[in-house]
Amino acid sequence: MAVSRRLFLARASAVTLGGVALSSVANPRAHPDAAQGLPPYGNSTLPSGVRSRSVANVNGLTVHMLDAGYESPNRPAVLLLHGFPELAYSWRKVMPLLAAAGYHVIAPDLRGYGRTTGWDGSYDADPDPFRILNMVRDASGLVYALGYRTVAMVAGHDAGAPVAAWSALIRPDIFRSVTIMSSPFEGPPAVPFDTVNGASAPRPAMSDDELDAELAKLKPPRKYYMNYQRTRGANDNMLHAPQGLHAFFRAYYHYKSADWKGNQPHPLKARTADEMAQLPTYYVMERDKGMAETVAPFMPSTAEIAACRWLTDAEVGVYATEYSRTEFTGALQGYRVRRGSDPKNLAELRTFSGRSIDVPSMFIGGRSDWGVYQTPGVAERMRTIACSRMVGFHLVDGAGHWMQQEQPEKVSRLLLDFLHDQR
Repeated sequence: MAVSRRLFLARASAVTLGGVALSSVANPRAHPDAAQGLPPYGNSTLPSGVRSRSVANVNGLTVHMLDAGYESPNRPAVLLLHGFPELAYSWRKVMPLLAAAGYHVIAPDLRGYGRTTGWDGSYDADPDPFRILNMVRDASGLVYALGYRTVAMVAGHDAGAPVAAWSALIRPDIFRSVTIMSSPFEGPPAVPFDTVNGASAPRPAMSDDELDAELAKLKPPRKYYMNYQRTRGANDNMLHAPQGLHAFFRAYYHYKSADWKGNQPHPLKARTADEMAQLPTYYVMERDKGMAETVAPFMPSTAEIAACRWLTDAEVGVYATEYSRTEFTGALQGYRVRRGSDPKNLAELRTFSGRSIDVPSMFIGGRSDWGVYQTPGVAERMRTIACSRMVGFHLVDGAGHWMQQEQPEKVSRLLLDFLHDQR
């Protein structure tokens, strides 16, 4: 069973909350990867008690995952789903803290990422396996493969947030609560209602292509990052960044974190070019630049890198190592197949039109995270319509987009308080 918050805090201090010891202790049991000819996952930076393993025959995948709290049987499970450009590794700092509170904590490399295999990494791959309903099947299949019929909570960050949200909406019997992080959940698309009696069909929101056309008229011209991420050249631009892949990741993570003081997010009035132009260039890019060129001017100084306790150079190296091997294309497929105007995507999701997430839900964002507001109105729709039992909406001080890495103690406490309240 999960333990009290007081005992959690006592145990958490024992595994070191300060970051340096927690993120630098290698676990000698954690690395079965040598059999595959790969270096140990995490390059010896995984916290003690977090192991790396692979699970075969999960919806056509062999899923690579990290887990903690595996030593004791019959623990309630917690499933953590990462975002882009991240890995299961992104949860390394919260996993020991949740495990110390009595949970079996499971964090997979999602389809298209890391050491999970069984997906097509080409740009012209069949898009269907990357659609949201199949990603839900990936999540539920992993839970079942591990011998669980329910998990106490599924949490998803960034690109993992919609997978977590849809998992809770579609299979509330498996996913008994959900934490949505950084990317608010809008709910299923509407189906026109009562049109035979003259009711008007709802006006579709501005598509990404329409938004791009309006952004191109600005001075200087801009473009929407999701459309850029869908292009054939996005992979090569990041993979072969002129500054090098390690420096690309360092600048990208810095630019979207609370360390970059230019991140001062606030709600936008509408999804118009003028309003969206307030977003930093990692979301609304300059028209003539790729992502590598976009983030390069925001490379932190040598002093800033030395002062960054939440992401050491060795930890940046984990992302650079994994993406140099897998490239970005599989991870970018999600941007392509979940386009809001895509007819097949809309048709699948309209199956659930009118449904809401009815299990207990919570949202966590960083106080300095523009992801909370990048789609105007969605955060409010999530709180009032898409989630019928939202019990918390939290913005974490001192955190930008990467809140579980920037502020793992604060995020862990929110997650554990939420879990405790649902028992």
